[in-house]
Amino acid sequence: MPVMIIGADTTLGPAIVDALAGRDGEVRAFVSATEAIDGLRSRGVKTAVGDISDGTHIGGAALHAFAAVIIAEAASDDRERAFAADPAAVFDQWADGLRDAGVTRAIWVADTPIPTAIATAVREHASVVITDRDPNDIAAEVARLDEAATL
Repeated sequence: MPVMIIGADTTLGPAIVDALAGRDGEVRAFVSATEAIDGLRSRGVKTAVGDISDGTHIGGAALHAFAAVIIAEAASDDRERAFAADPAAVFDQWADGLRDAGVTRAIWVADTPIPTAIATAVREHASVVITDRDPNDIAAEVARLDEAATL
């Protein structure tokens, strides 16, 4: 089933992309760094580029995806955000986009709890804590959750 990775161009993004690209099913990546596109596409990942803070961009890229892997770092790193001024507003945009796209499952990758707006936008969700963990271990847990029948 299709999975969308929001923030595939973050520090954890490459490891998560690699873990998911080896499985059956379509892998999509949403990035705002155009220099990330070629590397993602060379691994067979469908790539969308846009404003990470625009829920319509997220929703369009996630349309008909079953799951979204949400790397929270993308809401607070140094990239430009034209539609939301702070991480909470970005999360609200993501929730709107995921809801509009019909995404069923969210895997939240962060040390903070999943925002209520995102948790209520999908039917099921899980969190992957990242503190003091190797990126490959984080990516393996994300892949395991993506393959799970239920979260």
